[in-house]
Amino acid sequence: MSDDASKRDARRDEGEAERLDRELIELLNELRVVMPGVQVLFGFLLTVPFQQGFHQIDAFQRDVYFATLLLTAASSAFLMAPSAFHRLTFRAGQKPYLVQLGTRQAIVGMALLALAMNGAVLLLTDILFHSLTVAITVACSATLFAWLWFGVALRRLASGKTEW
Repeated sequence: MSDDASKRDARRDEGEAERLDRELIELLNELRVVMPGVQVLFGFLLTVPFQQGFHQIDAFQRDVYFATLLLTAASSAFLMAPSAFHRLTFRAGQKPYLVQLGTRQAIVGMALLALAMNGAVLLLTDILFHSLTVAITVACSATLFAWLWFGVALRRLASGKTEW
């Protein structure tokens, strides 16, 4: 991170070490908020094949199920990775790298989770409804996730507005 970016991100009364401590705590707290959702989705997906009607799904639904399962597993891996890295490198002088890497991993994990959640919506709506309803529902769901999780923040960043 450049010195200008570091100064911009720091609070007026905090030094570099304090800023890194705060940013790491913020990152880990954000991951704590996300993980229960990932765990619920993953648990649900792990039980689905053992349900009585699962053998009646078609090839498309089976593929969507498998892709959603893999996306959820990958999301879990990315979202848990910063905690694992932190624990393995504890007191090894890796905090600046951890904050940068963990932020990137969290963003990738959230993107994978958004895809997985939309995969679950696709699977369930495809089982319950006809193709037009499926298309509309998944389009609305994908738009909602894209806008709320990424679009609002990216739009704000692109505007150049700051309030700190």
